[in-house]
Amino acid sequence: MTVAIVTDARVRALNRHYRGKDQPTDVLSFPASSSSARRRGTPVDERGYLGDVVIAAGVAARQARAAGHVLGTELRVLALHGLLHLLGYDHEHDDGRMARLERRLRKRGGLREGLIERA
Repeated sequence: MTVAIVTDARVRALNRHYRGKDQPTDVLSFPASSSSARRRGTPVDERGYLGDVVIAAGVAARQARAAGHVLGTELRVLALHGLLHLLGYDHEHDDGRMARLERRLRKRGGLREGLIERA
């Protein structure tokens, strides 16, 4: 997978184009495989590539300050969240599966809280 840290303006443009939301967001995920392949349990494309995670630098910095931790910690939280989306998890429609997995992985990685808990 690729993780790109870009400007808030770039994330806003991507969010507007792909999700119809004209605002910056903290993290976006762009899976390489089709949604049908992910449903069959194949989250990678034919090259073995998972996809792209795009993080908004300004949003991440603001969230880090609000959460009381350093930017590097926030980037890890966002990258984990984006990775789970690449793997096919969707916290808006999965009855808490993504939240539970994210919580377990955060604890193993020494991360206090995640995006889902903050929402």
